[in-house]
Amino acid sequence: MEFAVESLETPALTKAQLAELLFEQIGLNKRESKDMIDAFFDLISDSLVEGRDVKISGFGNFQIRTKAPRPGRNPRTGEAIPIQARRVVTFHASHKLKEQIQGEQDVPDMA
Repeated sequence: MEFAVESLETPALTKAQLAELLFEQIGLNKRESKDMIDAFFDLISDSLVEGRDVKISGFGNFQIRTKAPRPGRNPRTGEAIPIQARRVVTFHASHKLKEQIQGEQDVPDMA
């Protein structure tokens, strides 16, 4: 599966590119592809907002973590600023994904 990267500085796979891949490789029409991608990410977002972790087998886990309030510092002025408690999303790649990523680095380029 190959896709064109629109920016060399930040290579990213976008939702539009995912929908295009569904259109090309599975045969869904473009509207169905876009709706499926949107529904997929809405399900993940809604689950995380509700405080439920999301586990995708062979890919990784998205988890909600509550960070406690702590003292911070403005790096420009040095002024002490309190940082409020907040919830953050963390992602932990599965072993399978980690192995795939490491395997890509181990393959020598035969150009």
